[in-house]
Amino acid sequence: MTNLIRRASAEARAFGRKKDNSKSKKRERAADDDRDDLANAPRIEAPRKPRFAPVTFSEEGGVRYLHFGTEWVQGAMRLKKPDHIELEYAQQMMAWLLFVETPERIVQLGLGAAALTKFCYRFLKRAKVEAVELNPAVVIAARAMFELPYDDARLTVTERDAWEFVNDRANHGTIGALQIDIYDATARGPVLDSVSFYRACRACLTPEAGVVTINLFGDHPSFVRNMRHLNEAFDRRVIALPEVHDGNRVALAFAGPALDVPFAALEARAKLIEAELGLPARKWVKGLAESAGVATSGSFSI
Repeated sequence: MTNLIRRASAEARAFGRKKDNSKSKKRERAADDDRDDLANAPRIEAPRKPRFAPVTFSEEGGVRYLHFGTEWVQGAMRLKKPDHIELEYAQQMMAWLLFVETPERIVQLGLGAAALTKFCYRFLKRAKVEAVELNPAVVIAARAMFELPYDDARLTVTERDAWEFVNDRANHGTIGALQIDIYDATARGPVLDSVSFYRACRACLTPEAGVVTINLFGDHPSFVRNMRHLNEAFDRRVIALPEVHDGNRVALAFAGPALDVPFAALEARAKLIEAELGLPARKWVKGLAESAGVATSGSFSI
């Protein structure tokens, strides 16, 4: 037992303590003994904390899932339909289609399993599609495991911090649809959620009309904070769709002229989206009416 205690003491000193020359000779002899014990002890190395959480995968029921080292799902792909948007909240991220014709530029902040990026690239042929992702391992995983194509004239994947991207003046006024899904391994809310960040996102939108869709966590305190910051940044032109599976809530924030659109027109647009793209757009219209607290016989104003 004495040797074990002595060894533990020596190892504690090895991680940060320095020899004190003012100690008594008795303490010096004890230190010599400790050093002898330490020389014979197994080497202990503390692992460095990685910059990013590990990228991991799972499969169930014909669906492949992306994780960041936890059970939280960061993206999904049905193996037989790789260009299909599998998760309902990710489908809702396309709700900007109700208000904006296919824009020249669509940007995704946070690549994930690339479901939105692939869908926009495959089916919205008039748009240039760009994804911004900080973690290079996520980009590799998207291409190796989730069938994301390589860059070409219409598709660009940029390894960059989303904060830097939205504050780059070269991007201001250039994006018709901005989709934001930036979570870390804890999945407790977006990792960027300040008023300054959302103001920079607004600055990126085209002045004639632009929409941000953002994935929020409705069951977490971060939801209230994000909605408050979004409303401040977008002059209260923000609405959140009703919650779907696992607490996800998608918010829409608008730039450009004020909107006053009859729900009948949104329904007609939704039917067209469903016919051409296979997305459940009429559910989005119903959700907008529910969140706005108005009847579908009226208008959606924001």
